[in-house]
Amino acid sequence: MPIPSDQFRDVMSCFPTGVAVVTAREAGQRPRGLTLSAFCPVSLEPPLVLVCVDRTSNTLPALQAAGGFTVNFLAGGREHLAVLYASKAEEKFEGIRWRSPETPEGGPVLHEDSAAYAVCVTRQAIEAGDHWVFVGEVQEAATIPGRFPLLYHRRAYRDLAEPPD
Repeated sequence: MPIPSDQFRDVMSCFPTGVAVVTAREAGQRPRGLTLSAFCPVSLEPPLVLVCVDRTSNTLPALQAAGGFTVNFLAGGREHLAVLYASKAEEKFEGIRWRSPETPEGGPVLHEDSAAYAVCVTRQAIEAGDHWVFVGEVQEAATIPGRFPLLYHRRAYRDLAEPPD
């Protein structure tokens, strides 16, 4: 018998993770996005990553239809964006500076608010419990010099004490 979801959530909160905003575009090119911490590199050859998205997310239909997505690893001090993209707000991109990636399937790149990003083409989408798992092949990626990632640990956002060398 599986453990209760509250207990599972408690245990998982002990594992610190980076905070990412995953973006995609609806058919009409409207940008969509959500905050998640369920990200994992999968393979180096080819370069694959996975993201897990709650099936009730209002960004899910765009991710399913777009054929790709962008993982924006939020920079330290961007907690307000993590909270915004975790909400059900419809206009999450209003007042946010972003750019389109070269890869047409990719979602908006939050270049001013990220420590790094990866633009992906979807290779697999798998329904898993109350989430969808998207496996993406990385087509573009970059780190932003001088920025360090926003972290999430024990239900709180945290910054690294200093950026890595």
